Formats: sequence, structure tokens, C-alpha cells
Amino acid sequence: MTDYDPEPVVIDDADGDVEGLNITLDDGTADEDQERSWFFIHCYSGYEKKVEYALRQRIETMGMQDQIYDVLIPTEDEIEVKDGKRRTVEKRVFPGYVMVQMRWDKDEGELDKDAWYTVRNTPGVVGFVGGESQPTPLRPEEVKRIMDRMDSEDTVVKVDYKIGERVRIVGGPFNDFPGTVATIDSGREKVRVMVDFFGRETAVVLSFMEVERM
Repeated sequence: MTDYDPEPVVIDDADGDVEGLNITLDDGTADEDQERSWFFIHCYSGYEKKVEYALRQRIETMGMQDQIYDVLIPTEDEIEVKDGKRRTVEKRVFPGYVMVQMRWDKDEGELDKDAWYTVRNTPGVVGFVGGESQPTPLRPEEVKRIMDRMDSEDTVVKVDYKIGERVRIVGGPFNDFPGTVATIDSGREKVRVMVDFFGRETAVVLSFMEVERM
């Protein structure tokens, strides 16, 4: 792996307050598994998959299976509606971050040094979230919230237009009429468009597939 950011920012935040993550780090009082805990690592943006692959290889070649148990990139399905076409894409929940499940000595409050070194020196890894030399694990309830989000059947729908934008209707009795987006209902996948109908502004409710950007 080459062409990394020449001036990476090393994460060294003892409070675990990382912008965009909204996570709460363990303060040592949570009732969690004595040996297995999840940690966030920060990596170069766009290198999440490469970091996951490289880390899994290093775990195997360095014999760290008894210290590093799993590597995970939190994702969720997102439906994109663009130009009247609909497609499902896999969206990263936390771009630039990867989760690693590692052996955690709760009594000592530390990671195995070799395991820490294996993760920290994987190409593309910037650092651990929540303390660089001895990071703090995620609380079990935070891990559960992330896992539930990944397993949820609720799909995020994303359209390529926004409220107030001029669009063209491409379906129904108002086909080819121009209009202005008034509201967007992602849950029902409906959009309300204001059109000029014989000199009067009329509200038309349409599906996402019946509207496109002008």
C-alpha cells in the first residue's frame, strides 16, 4: 500500500470523543467479557477494506489469533435513486474507521503489547481511538447498537435532489412537467412537488422514481 496522506493525524484522545462517531468508551466499570472487547481504529479514508485484509493477513502470519479475534467494517445498505434508476449500495457507517475485537485484560486494563503492535503497525492504520498506547474498549451497549444497525432491515433511501430544487416529473399524468421539491418522505419514498398547472401552483405527490433532476 502506497500513496498515503503524508501528514496523518494520530488519534490520541483519552476521552474517546471522536467527531462523527458519537461513541461512548468504557470507563472500566461496565460488566463485559473479561477477555474479548471491541476497539475502533482510525485508518486512511478509503482504505478500510485494504486495512481489514492486511490486518487479517498479519493476524495469521504473526500467530495472533489468540489475541486478535475479529476485524469488522460497520456497513449498512442504502438505496440510491438517481435519474429514475434505483440501486442498492453498501455504505460504510463510519468512513475511515475499522472495528477490531481483541483480548482485553480488564484487571490490568491493557492490551497485549504484541497485539497492539500488530494492529498499530498495519499499513494504513493511523491509530487507536480512545488512547494511543493503551486504548479503551467500547462499551457492550455501544457495540450492540452498532451490530443492531448493521442487522436492521430498515434501508436508508437517498435521492439526488433536495427541498427547493427544480425537478422534472417523469411519470404519471404530470409527466414532463417541471416543478419544485416541497417535501421528501424517505420512509414512504414519496416526494411532494409543486407544479404550475394552468396558472395555479398545485401540489403533486409522487414516488421517488417519478422525479429526476433538471
